[in-house]
Amino acid sequence: METYMQSYNEWLNNPVLDADSRNELLKIKDDTKEIAERFHQNLEFGTGGLRGIIGAGTNRMNVYTVRRAGQGLAEYILAQKGGEGAKRGIVISHDNRHFSREFAIETALVMAQNGIRAYIFEDLRPTPQLSFAIRHLGCVSGVMVTASHNPPEYNGYKAYWEDGGQLVFPQDEEVIEYVNNITDPIALKVMPKEDAIEKGLLTFLGKDIDEAFLAKVQTLALNKEIVAQMADDFTVVYSPLHGTGGMPVRQALLNAGFKNVHIVKEQFEPDPNFTTTKNPNPEDPAAFAMGIDLAKQVNADIIVTNDPDADRMGAMVKNAAGEYELLSGNATGAILAEYLLSCKAAAGTLPKNAGIVSTYVSTRLTAEICKAYGARYTETLTGFKHIAKQILEWEQDNTTEFLFGFEESFGYMIGGFCRDKDAISASMLMCEAAAFYTSQNKTLFDALEDIFKKYGYFKELGHSVTLRGRDGAAKIRQMIADLRQNPPKCLAGIDIAEIRDFATYTPASDMLFYTLSDQSWFCVRPSGTEPKIKFYIGTKAATAKEADAQLAALSQALFAHMGLE
Repeated sequence: METYMQSYNEWLNNPVLDADSRNELLKIKDDTKEIAERFHQNLEFGTGGLRGIIGAGTNRMNVYTVRRAGQGLAEYILAQKGGEGAKRGIVISHDNRHFSREFAIETALVMAQNGIRAYIFEDLRPTPQLSFAIRHLGCVSGVMVTASHNPPEYNGYKAYWEDGGQLVFPQDEEVIEYVNNITDPIALKVMPKEDAIEKGLLTFLGKDIDEAFLAKVQTLALNKEIVAQMADDFTVVYSPLHGTGGMPVRQALLNAGFKNVHIVKEQFEPDPNFTTTKNPNPEDPAAFAMGIDLAKQVNADIIVTNDPDADRMGAMVKNAAGEYELLSGNATGAILAEYLLSCKAAAGTLPKNAGIVSTYVSTRLTAEICKAYGARYTETLTGFKHIAKQILEWEQDNTTEFLFGFEESFGYMIGGFCRDKDAISASMLMCEAAAFYTSQNKTLFDALEDIFKKYGYFKELGHSVTLRGRDGAAKIRQMIADLRQNPPKCLAGIDIAEIRDFATYTPASDMLFYTLSDQSWFCVRPSGTEPKIKFYIGTKAATAKEADAQLAALSQALFAHMGLE
């Protein structure tokens, strides 16, 4: 208690603390539980950057924790790249959340204080465009201010390196060390905005970067002639869920030749409260409610939705019963992989050294698709920074040409001109694939059924349990520790054939992966960005019914073993 109360009082009595933060802290002076939540630790600058609830305190997102993160990153840039890094500079973007613009400006002014040039977009822009701009401008680093799909009370901060990917091991841990060495973030100084502009250390980016990015997106189109043939009859409904995707996705679809693009107008304008949806996450079918209403009015062929920073994409199409149904992240990844490889193979443009990357917790179906087309398939840890690292390694050894990467949590990357999840490109290509299969009198569910018939019925289940606060974090750690110490020997009557503990790998990850004797599998890990413990289960069978039954039996047995019945 003394530690967090001492930290609370140090903040409260610091003469430099701004008045709003001081008043916020005074309001909780008698609430020891809330004080503990805000001050029991520093908001961790982890391997994915920062993410937390907005508010005053060491364990909250505010200008002081943002300055601390920025100062640590600035010191790392100067240590690694010196004057060259300062001159090349850093790109900063942000989403629509509360204080996102303020946090982005603060980051730029921290950089300016350290003599590092900062480029910042004139307004909100999506994560993939931030990644693209780093590469396009030749910058040394980048920062995206976003909490992705978290609830409105959150914000966050993702750090990137010169390849356009998020910081990876060992860079991430080296930056974390710099950040952790800063003990008094309130004392950090920033350069006044006017001075930074006058000295050429702060530059605002305009429409030219938008145009360059959208031009790159169009290079990914595979069947523009099919889109042109279908344009009069094919209908798209799109929602950015109040986030950054509105302008670029709409323009990308128009550039691709889609004529009938209907926007969910109530969700088009940026809104930090996400007023029309409880959960701004395309993984949640409820996020599509307004899109479905519009789709029924216009008889849409596909509904596409993005999360606030437009790095995730979800798609709904009609199922056999004529109802709009959400495609899972694994199903979408498999459809896009088959579409890309089959179209390039048919056109004679499939590289002999083509490569696709996915994650350990995503469907094994992708491996079978790659095998059929002679493409290389590689798996990585969860998180697109690991996929970006794999692309960089392929480029450096000149062995493999990257085509596509995805993870089951609705993240997709096509090409490689940006190095993070790209919902702009994925939205365009998914609509193109839907138009292509519609020209054959098929829905995307029909296309998925064809894939299953060709390769086998792969089924997956993802489940997470949310445990908030200090007590929740401790319980998640204990659950993982108990599973590590007491692993099941069999599950649903099937023997465990192999256990991989990724805590022993380099880089280490607190993830346990189990392969069963029938090649079904399950994985358990804590989320790196949310107060959740996550479960993944996968199986394969000759029929959909058998695969579903196996999946149900495995999940029931796993949750019983974990005490989550």
